[in-house]
Amino acid sequence: MTTATHPAPAPATAPAVTVKKVGGRIGAELGSVRLGGDLGPETVAQIRAALLTHKVVFFRGQDHLDEAGHEAFAQLLGTPVAHPTVPSADGRYALGIDSHHGARANQWHTDVTFVPAYPAFSILRAVTIPPYGGDTLWANTATAYANLPAPLRALADGLRAVHSNEYDYAALRPDALPEALAQYREVFTSTTFLTEHPVVRVHPETDERTLLLGNFVQRIEGLTGRDSRALLDLFQAHVERPENTVRWQWSAGDVAIWDNRATQHYGVDDSDDHERTLRRVTVDGDVPVGPDGRSSRLISPESVPDPSFGIPSGASVTEAAAAPAAV
Repeated sequence: MTTATHPAPAPATAPAVTVKKVGGRIGAELGSVRLGGDLGPETVAQIRAALLTHKVVFFRGQDHLDEAGHEAFAQLLGTPVAHPTVPSADGRYALGIDSHHGARANQWHTDVTFVPAYPAFSILRAVTIPPYGGDTLWANTATAYANLPAPLRALADGLRAVHSNEYDYAALRPDALPEALAQYREVFTSTTFLTEHPVVRVHPETDERTLLLGNFVQRIEGLTGRDSRALLDLFQAHVERPENTVRWQWSAGDVAIWDNRATQHYGVDDSDDHERTLRRVTVDGDVPVGPDGRSSRLISPESVPDPSFGIPSGASVTEAAAAPAAV
């Protein structure tokens, strides 16, 4: 008598992540995902693919996430990294973005470009959202480059720019209180970094060329201040063209993830005195390479004690959220 054999059940597969574009050149809302450190590799791969394609992706209804879950999910995309100068609380990587502690600066920037290997991805989680205002905008720096006139692309390909975390915060925030200015000097510029980057970097995963600019740029190498500013304004204006941007209206529990190598972002300060609290975890990146094959280089300090740019915990997360980190 033979025993009937039955085929083994097919292994369960992760449900497909849904993708809905929210902008023509940038941005998509992803669904059918509960973010956390327990996501399977297939789901993580789908999220990463959408992120590389759409540059910033949004998730609604992730209220279950706390600091630990936020950081555990970040580890699925790479290695979480501390801010180079802003201390974190209890050794965690989550940085507080708190409107009541000065994080209200309106400025286009790419996160932490004042160090050579700035973050590849940033993951921002909304905790407390004001009744109006407080949106964040993102710009696609790949389409900004691709849509430059050919002579401007050729010019940008050969330029290098110096980025720094030291700039005139008082001019940026003329209404800032003396204690906010003192904290900016003590925390955000506790170590002054100068890094030379190519103005155009070649994306390590997509091979796209992206404009590497934003608020941390001090000058274009080899040009006078006036000529440098004119060129920076010219290229930055192309990044900020409305067709290259997307705007997200936050709800508590939302999560945004962006490719920090191919975007800039801007936190809109229009929520008056209402509380706006978010948490950000960044994932370590690599050193940019320009079209000519030259890498970015650290100008100063000549060495850093920790290659991850981490520093000991000290100030609380919200107290450490200096204005230049606003999103």
